[in-house]
Amino acid sequence: MIDRKIYLKNLALMNDNITIRTIAPDDNKELASIIRSALTEFGANKPGTVYFDDTTDYLYELFQQRGSIYFVAEDNSKLLGGAGLYPSEGLPQQTCELVKMYLHPHSWGKGIGKMLIQKCLEFAKGIGYLQVYIETMPELKKAVSVYERSGFEYLDGPLGQTGHFGCDIWMLKKL
Repeated sequence: MIDRKIYLKNLALMNDNITIRTIAPDDNKELASIIRSALTEFGANKPGTVYFDDTTDYLYELFQQRGSIYFVAEDNSKLLGGAGLYPSEGLPQQTCELVKMYLHPHSWGKGIGKMLIQKCLEFAKGIGYLQVYIETMPELKKAVSVYERSGFEYLDGPLGQTGHFGCDIWMLKKL
């Protein structure tokens, strides 16, 4: 027997015209707004997070660094959110960090986060990374559950020197 809610949710996803592309300079302002709105929504707009990180306003420029990439999701040219990979300082060799993964509230629960993570993991593996690291916080429990389902495992402490002391959940996925 097919669960009606699951069927309708999957049907809605099939009808969406969602595209995933790399970040463009014109995306900066809207992505910063999506990120800060999501953090505010969950009460995670605190010091030591990307909410106060200056690079949040300049994602296109940040992701021009070698070994990094940022993907955005769109529906009929409307920006839904994004996720990126970054070779954060102090991480073990061949390890990158999944960063700044946030979605507009209208996009929640549609599988878009999973799509973005999958795209990031494919890129990471394709350019030779062996592990992907994540820092997050308990306030973002829905995102944490997506990370768990994507194969990320909990760590006892942080890796690297990201400067995000407001994050107290650390996870790692081996590719």
